[in-house]
Amino acid sequence: MKAYRTMSPEEIASDESFRLWKLSGDKQAAFFWKNWLLENQDKADLIEAAGRILDHVYNHFDQISDTEIETEIQRLSNTLDNHDDHSYQTRWQLPTRWLQIAACITVLLGLSWWFQYKNDSPATHQSLSQHLIDQSKEPFLRITNDTDHPKLVSLHDGSTVLLHPKSSLSYPGTFSPTKREVFLMGEAFFEIAKKPEQPFYVYANNLVTKVLGTSFIVRAFESDKNVKVVVKTGKVSVFALTDENIKTQQADNNLGGMVLTPNQQIVFSQKDLRLTRSLIADPALLKLPIHSQSFKFKNTPIKDVFSALENSYGIKIQFDEEIMKNCFLTAVLTDEPLFEKVDLICRTVDATYEQLDANIIIYSKGCKAISQ
Repeated sequence: MKAYRTMSPEEIASDESFRLWKLSGDKQAAFFWKNWLLENQDKADLIEAAGRILDHVYNHFDQISDTEIETEIQRLSNTLDNHDDHSYQTRWQLPTRWLQIAACITVLLGLSWWFQYKNDSPATHQSLSQHLIDQSKEPFLRITNDTDHPKLVSLHDGSTVLLHPKSSLSYPGTFSPTKREVFLMGEAFFEIAKKPEQPFYVYANNLVTKVLGTSFIVRAFESDKNVKVVVKTGKVSVFALTDENIKTQQADNNLGGMVLTPNQQIVFSQKDLRLTRSLIADPALLKLPIHSQSFKFKNTPIKDVFSALENSYGIKIQFDEEIMKNCFLTAVLTDEPLFEKVDLICRTVDATYEQLDANIIIYSKGCKAISQ
């Protein structure tokens, strides 16, 4: 346990559990601090002083200029040096304006994250997401998977999304020329068509995933406390959904924020806006065949190639097995969306395809037999 008895009011005000108790009413934090006060009743003035700092920060942060803060930093330092032997009660009997500035200095030393949390609460995030949808010139479509198996969603830019059961995806009929934005509730596997000049954004429960073209998983059910992003191929960047982050990330086409590479994952805590990056330690996390499929083929019969696609994407590929019995494929397919994979395969074996409902139909005149 931290040595709170020996801390200054500023240090306690900067403590995460203390902030959660005073500013959000967190039950677990409240339980801890109320019990701590019962056991340390002689430190009530200390806790009161720390709470007063938070009150001043909360009420006056936006009213104090950077110049005032810089001017008072030295005064605060000198004052503390000259009052080391004073009691906490005496130290905080200072002019209100000075207290406001001192409180803001404390913010600079460790409380600034709280305002991001306060101003970017889940309710604000919901309204921001809705605002982004409302800003779109195109009406949004909403696809919901009410089945018990993954559902393939084809976007008009060539990207594909495997939407998990009990999940929904909202997206515009036509993407903006400068960006592609979708909104996910639940879990999905994305394979994004590579368009560096038109970044792809996935908004999911207060977290934004930005990609230029790659494959990754997002899990963001409404009932989950955390949002998870897992990268299969390529790179993605993730950041909390705030006005400032949106402006910064959409200012250019580079990947900013926290960048993830293959076999890395991010867990985003909505409670305190904390991002935790790690390697994928448990292969069981990648449950669907598409997640672990490598799509590496070496002189593989076309029947087996199409079977791999069917099993991974949950779609039906119709072709004449007898006509294409002499067709083989040697290729490495990575993070291309499904239809890019099919197009590459067909061009390799001199075939064509079309999508009909939930099926893919392959047309071919066959391949020449390879002489032994």
